[in-house]
Amino acid sequence: MANDLSELLKQSDETVDALLADGADTQEKFQIEHHLVSADFTKLEKAAVELVKVGYHVDDADEFDLDDGSRLFAFVAVSEVKLEKQVLQAQTKEVTKIADIAGVDYDGWGTFFGEDDEEE
Repeated sequence: MANDLSELLKQSDETVDALLADGADTQEKFQIEHHLVSADFTKLEKAAVELVKVGYHVDDADEFDLDDGSRLFAFVAVSEVKLEKQVLQAQTKEVTKIADIAGVDYDGWGTFFGEDDEEE
């Protein structure tokens, strides 16, 4: 399984640009969630172990039943970094390499931005 590194790097840069354009603080650290998915839990588990070894926090995998009856497993690998293109490109390359070796899909990263929802 090969993930498209050039597309993932482009997506990473575009996400950083969009967050900065929306006023994200360049000095603030953001929780970055790298999204990985596979129909094969064993392969996904292998990726999780490798990501923990290189310093990511990995959440438990979630299980999803699709409309066609198939099942997917997914987890996020979490880091906390400033919104710097070079840092996020390095993480994207690192996660992509691990995903490729494990044979799972890497769907890029995301973060939370904006005001926390206040209770009404």
